[in-house]
Amino acid sequence: MRAIQSVPHEAFRRSSRGANSEPLEAGRLFVSGSRDSADKQAAILWVRMQMVRNSISFDDLLRAGCFEDATKPQAVRYRSADGRVWDGKGEPPDWLQRAVNAGQSVEHFRVK
Repeated sequence: MRAIQSVPHEAFRRSSRGANSEPLEAGRLFVSGSRDSADKQAAILWVRMQMVRNSISFDDLLRAGCFEDATKPQAVRYRSADGRVWDGKGEPPDWLQRAVNAGQSVEHFRVK
């Protein structure tokens, strides 16, 4: 079995495609090492089955914008005094939320 925590899309492309650039059959990926590994394994199996069933390649998913480009640098919009950063997308990180809860303004951390 192979434990997977976070796989960049380039690594996924290599592991999920055969020599003839066709998607591999479902069930070839095993996930272990976490509490919800059975749920992850079932979800990954379902996604792979859908890809095979609908003849969807990883390139199709990239063209559809399903993944952020790992090579594109992310804009840093907020930075803490000790160098932790946040791009402003999604929920604020713990360090920023704690500062706001303590009375600090979010704008105090904005990178100018």
